[in-house]
Amino acid sequence: MAEAADGLPVVLYLRNDAIGIDTIAALCAIESVIGVKWATPNPLRLAAAMAASGPSVTWVGGLAEVWAPPLYAVGARGFTSGLINVWPARSIAIHAALDAGRYGEANTLIAGMRIFEDIRAEEMGGANVTGVKSALTLQGLDCGHVRPPSAW
Repeated sequence: MAEAADGLPVVLYLRNDAIGIDTIAALCAIESVIGVKWATPNPLRLAAAMAASGPSVTWVGGLAEVWAPPLYAVGARGFTSGLINVWPARSIAIHAALDAGRYGEANTLIAGMRIFEDIRAEEMGGANVTGVKSALTLQGLDCGHVRPPSAW
């Protein structure tokens, strides 16, 4: 992939940490790898992967706001977000709180949007995009239908 990128920076997307810390570190050692989207609910493995990899790699929480506090606690910075599409001020406030180390505030903000994440998690995550698009439609923003195989 790095060769095909022809000099462009590469961000790894890890949805499963079963490949092992050594393999993750080897992938992070590829010159063009600048970041990792960590989308597995295992902060201890994240900490180990970060320790085994070089300091030039940026680690981002890939499980939205709900998992951002524990991933931040071990060193990830930033997080992916579906909520930012429908309630950007809330996502930005969560990010600011975490960057400032105000975990209690971040957790309170996350608790106030938990129902949104619960909807997105329906059908084993199959309602992820459906939840976002439905919320946008309810706000009067027509963003089109969800493509299969998305749920309901």
